[in-house]
Amino acid sequence: MINKTSQLSFFEDQGYLVMENLISPEEITECREDIQRLHTLAAEFEAKADPRSIDFQREPNATEVNYDDGTPLLRKVENTRIHSPVFKRLAKHPRLIEVVQNLIGPDLLLFRNTLMLKPAFHGSGHEFHQDSAYWPMEPQRLVTVSIALDDANTANSCFKVVPGSHKWGLKMKESSPPGGRIVSGLEVRALVDGVDLSDQIEVPLSAGSILFFHSLIMHGSNSNTTPHSRNTALYAYFSPNVRYVPKDGQPKERTFVVAAGLDNKEELTLKAEN
Repeated sequence: MINKTSQLSFFEDQGYLVMENLISPEEITECREDIQRLHTLAAEFEAKADPRSIDFQREPNATEVNYDDGTPLLRKVENTRIHSPVFKRLAKHPRLIEVVQNLIGPDLLLFRNTLMLKPAFHGSGHEFHQDSAYWPMEPQRLVTVSIALDDANTANSCFKVVPGSHKWGLKMKESSPPGGRIVSGLEVRALVDGVDLSDQIEVPLSAGSILFFHSLIMHGSNSNTTPHSRNTALYAYFSPNVRYVPKDGQPKERTFVVAAGLDNKEELTLKAEN
């Protein structure tokens, strides 16, 4: 494993970092089993018109509505720490947290906890974008942790990043239509005209390995047309030095889970500055 100084130096220069085999095979198996349970939960929520079903998004480009067992074909699950003890624990995994602390500091708040699912044969692609365009946080220095729950490769559309693009600043606007980001093609493009993607690289990962990336880096992925799923657990973290800057219509304060540090508090509420 590369030392912490080298990790930080590479991340600051390239905007991403890969750490192999941080999550054990046993933990990956537990995650995969819980994904099956979450699909069943999604079906139950839909049947009851439970408002919590909003956290379960169906795959928009699927030719099939449900799997053979009747559970919905999902693209993502938001707020996984609410719906799953397994993914709640994973958000504070010691080996994961140690790397993030090295990148942005000892005190960590959890901004996002999500499952991104690329089901076999149906998984949509995601156009190149910057996460910070959609996140009301300044300065724009959050770290996303992408945990491979399946082997991710060229065939089933692993992540693509443009190394160093986090140094470009914000090239996108939040007004870019979210619906335009999800695509069915095999070659994704950028949401912003004039952005040079010629230096893009693929980031293959074995199950249990993790991609850490800056919230300003350009990234995307192609569609998955293979018979193999490519599922990912995503978490985004930030330092309390980052301010909450809500946009029009957003609440003036927001409470975040403490992932590490901050005298072992459970939560911290950030308020918009006047």
